[in-house]
Amino acid sequence: MSSILRRLVPGKRAKSTNVKHDYRLSRSFYLRYIVHDKSALLGVVILTFFFGWSIAEGILQGLAIMFNEPNLGWLILPSNPFAIHLQDRLLPPSFSQFPLNIFGTDNAGKSILSEVLYASPRDALIGGSVLASAIIVGLLTGLTAGYRGGWIDELLMRITDAFLSLPGLVLAIAIAVLLRGSFESLLIALSLVWWPTYARLFRSQALSLKTRGYVEYARLSGVRTIKILFRHLLPNSIDPVIAYGTLDFGGIILIYSGLAFLGIGVPPNYPELGEMASQGFNFFPSVWWYSIIPSVVIALVVVGASLVGDRFQDFLEGNVMT
Repeated sequence: MSSILRRLVPGKRAKSTNVKHDYRLSRSFYLRYIVHDKSALLGVVILTFFFGWSIAEGILQGLAIMFNEPNLGWLILPSNPFAIHLQDRLLPPSFSQFPLNIFGTDNAGKSILSEVLYASPRDALIGGSVLASAIIVGLLTGLTAGYRGGWIDELLMRITDAFLSLPGLVLAIAIAVLLRGSFESLLIALSLVWWPTYARLFRSQALSLKTRGYVEYARLSGVRTIKILFRHLLPNSIDPVIAYGTLDFGGIILIYSGLAFLGIGVPPNYPELGEMASQGFNFFPSVWWYSIIPSVVIALVVVGASLVGDRFQDFLEGNVMT
């Protein structure tokens, strides 16, 4: 049987090995490339700081909830982001009480710096969670549809098209409101509407890869479908998805901030960047820092993700400047 397979697909075993080897080399080269590209490096620095801080502060907020010790939530913050000091309301940015008032205060006298730092883990959580769920669902749907074809492909793609035909933002708002507008409901709503694009992307990769020699050899050798999907198709189709996902992370943050701006998914008086920007517009332009600073933080995260994603996409398309 093996001799027949070798005649049908000559030399394909070696080709499969080379593909995986080149895949590792490309990753290594990309890391060297991104370190020497100033724009990409700036994006990496922004995202590293954002995620590093979000993880550290998020762990403390989780421990505060777990042990019912609210003070743990702002242990490393300049001040309590919920404490009201009306005598300090709407103070402009200054270094007089560094770092407490470096970003000024809001209409309740709370430090905007503390609020921004406290809100960051939620943005990172919803961005990472929605992106991860979209990739997982899109992976399972798209790879299965593209590799199996036939009625399975038709069924899965019609479901995907049904979701794509509806305005994602409107559908997310409807689902979030239907589930009472909590943060968890907003997370579920965005996850439900975000996966179809990834399903299409994975499907296109599967359609391209399933005719390759190493995939044909594996199929003729009797390798199970699940193993072909995750051992041969997934590793060789993930790079474009990572590039798109890095760009898309900024989009998720923007959508979440926009919904928070409208008051959806944010508890009353809870620090959140979009909600802070919304409240600040009531005092704009005289109290410019109240809305501008949270908006700038959102923009920095989006720009950081876009810089990294753009460079990764250029790298995959071969537009590498040396």
